[in-house]
Amino acid sequence: MNLDGYTRREAIVDYLNNKTHPVSGTELAKHFGVSRQIIVQDIALLRAENRNILSTNKGYVLFHPQEKRSGCTAVIMVKHTANQTLDEMRSIVDYGGCMLDVFIDHDLYGQIRVDLLINDIKDAEEFCEKMRNSTSKPLKVLTEDCHYHTITAPSQKALELILNELKNLQILL
Repeated sequence: MNLDGYTRREAIVDYLNNKTHPVSGTELAKHFGVSRQIIVQDIALLRAENRNILSTNKGYVLFHPQEKRSGCTAVIMVKHTANQTLDEMRSIVDYGGCMLDVFIDHDLYGQIRVDLLINDIKDAEEFCEKMRNSTSKPLKVLTEDCHYHTITAPSQKALELILNELKNLQILL
C-alpha cells in the first residue's frame, strides 16, 4: 500500500476505528507497508490534531470518550507496592469499572500521564505480567509509590463499591 502521509493517517484512523482491541505499531507498519517509525510519527501527528488515539501497553486504540465515560468518573489518589497492583486493578474491574490512566505530579516535570485502559481482569493480568517482566519501572517509583488514576464505573453505587474496596486494601489515600 503506497499512500501519501495524509491519506495514510486517515486510513490509520479508519483501521483503528474498526478494531476492538489495541493494535501494535508493528502491525500498523506491516499493514500500511511503512516502517514502525513512520507509524509513530503518524500517530504523533494525529494526536496533535486532537484525534483520540491512545498509546497503551498493548498498542494503539481509538478512544471514544462517550463510550467509556458513561456512568461515573473519578480521579483517585493511591499508594501501594508493585505486588498490590493486581489487587488494585481487580478492585476496579470486578465492579465493572475501568482504569483509564495513571499519572503522577512530578516536582520537576509536572504532570506525567500514561493511558492504560484496563477494562477487565485479563487486561489487568496482562499488564501486571508485563510489569513483572520489564526492566522499566512504573511511574509511581518517582513519587514514593503515590500516584493517581482516572477511573470510570457504570453507576454511582459501583463507584462507591470500588472506593470502599480500595479503602479496605489500604491503597486509597
